[in-house]
Amino acid sequence: MTLSIEEISDRMEIQDLLVRYCYAVDHRDFDDLANVFTADAIIDYSVYGGSVGNPTETIAYLKEAMPMFASFQHMISTSRIEIDGDTAKVKTICHNPMVMPMGEELVVFTCGLWYVDEMVRTADGWRISKRVEESSYMKDMPGMPVQGPKKV
Repeated sequence: MTLSIEEISDRMEIQDLLVRYCYAVDHRDFDDLANVFTADAIIDYSVYGGSVGNPTETIAYLKEAMPMFASFQHMISTSRIEIDGDTAKVKTICHNPMVMPMGEELVVFTCGLWYVDEMVRTADGWRISKRVEESSYMKDMPGMPVQGPKKV
């Protein structure tokens, strides 16, 4: 399959948007995080007990939930990108180790998930209009057994 320059550009812009999301979350840059989504986007973090809402509601949830973690890193790869004009369906692997203080020690646990996204081309570039987390695994989270795949 030969891709046009526009298709290559779209794919690179979408990959950059996915990376931008990770950096915004990991650096708690909520202003930039808001710019990753359309204003009316739906973000569904419920598979791991998180919120479901628009960008404003999601950022409020993250500001409340994230202080319990000392650090975290969102590592993404192997995105499947299906572009149809000014819309795209994207599914991306995320491996997310998180560090949580537990008394005198720091506990590292990991979750593996898929980001299942719908994206739209806007005047400001590609944006996520819908994001749903799909579980793959959870390991070593304090107080939780290992979780296997859950389909959304």
